[in-house]
Amino acid sequence: MAATRQLSHVYPLGSRLNERGRLEVGGCDAIELAREFGTPAYVVAEDDLRARARAFVEAAGAAHDGPTEVLFASKAFPCTAVARLLAEEGLGCDVASAGELHLALNAGFAPERIVLHGNAKSEFELRMALERGVALIVLDNFDEIERLRLLLAAGARGAAGEQQGLVRVAPDVRGETHEKISTGQADSKFGFSVAQAGDAFARVQGVEGLSLQGVHAHIGSQLLGLDPFRAEIAELAKLGDFPVWDLGGGLGARYTAEQPPVPAIEDYVAAIVQAAHAHEGGARRRLLIEPGRALSANAGVTLYAVESVKQNVSRWVAVDGGMSDNLRPMLYGAAYEAHVADRFDGATPCRLAGKHCESGDVIVRDALLDDPRPGDVIVTPATGAYGFAMANNYNGVPRPPVIFCRDGDARVVVRRESLQDLTARDVS
Repeated sequence: MAATRQLSHVYPLGSRLNERGRLEVGGCDAIELAREFGTPAYVVAEDDLRARARAFVEAAGAAHDGPTEVLFASKAFPCTAVARLLAEEGLGCDVASAGELHLALNAGFAPERIVLHGNAKSEFELRMALERGVALIVLDNFDEIERLRLLLAAGARGAAGEQQGLVRVAPDVRGETHEKISTGQADSKFGFSVAQAGDAFARVQGVEGLSLQGVHAHIGSQLLGLDPFRAEIAELAKLGDFPVWDLGGGLGARYTAEQPPVPAIEDYVAAIVQAAHAHEGGARRRLLIEPGRALSANAGVTLYAVESVKQNVSRWVAVDGGMSDNLRPMLYGAAYEAHVADRFDGATPCRLAGKHCESGDVIVRDALLDDPRPGDVIVTPATGAYGFAMANNYNGVPRPPVIFCRDGDARVVVRRESLQDLTARDVS
């Protein structure tokens, strides 16, 4: 009988190859999951999510004597079950639309633990935030400040009365990441420039019913070094003495075994808190951080079934999903690895392709698989962030289910879309 084997940190905590050589996630056999729930399917290790949430909360509490809040950047995995689990673990929530706000409230986040972001908030979204009593509204531009002023003047506010706000600033700090997920540079769609920040503060302070609490910045996503975060904080410190600093998120995740390890959660939190403390008043400020990818990416895997294998210049292995369930490789060249779920350590070079009518629908360009055949179950790890969030119905493909696994038990928390769902919104 083969010995069990633990897997790399790309996979959810506790994942292993069992005695039969099959992948287990959350104690559940991947082959059996594929048979029971079908493919494609998002599989999430519930204990992994909880462990990462606790690590963030404990690290924040240990590093900073002042008030700290860990907010789930819900855009990473806007799923009710995920949000409910993180609310249970004591996190707040970062939302960027009326839809994300609805999901957060429905999942059990208290309004006073929710922060509203976004660079193009509508009147409807601002009104909803005011009426529901969210903790903070992050102001991104002068048009938004005026829109909020008019709503407050017209009496649109929650039971708390005065609405608290932050001003988002682009600090002209760029981390090493893809340009499409870099947000802190001077020429960004997000926030005020440093030169405009003073005018923005004055404009917010002139709005009756709106209390300026501080500043917000977010410099990008999938950041693998800590120095850019320190530089961000140094720029925020130049803007004035405010009681609240929202430092955003951006800590990266490990997507392949070859990728260097990312900073540990504890090291990331300690670095940004120490950077905040290095500036006058930093030790007493209320600090907010907004992890998303770092919470959920490695908690999830995606299961596919092989539909066809063919050889031309390359060996093409086509599966029953692709850009409808994981758009990141096509959107900005994100790298993943893949394995046959019951035959790891493959050596056959393959292109793992999706089923969609686009030449760019390739999930992994350089996969090493063990003699893949139709019917095999393929797993791609580290899909717990932005897979479900960006899922779509290209070519009329229904979106996959989300399966939570824990201690060998599996449960559906989001059902698979049906063909009938594709026409459910038709009105003629």
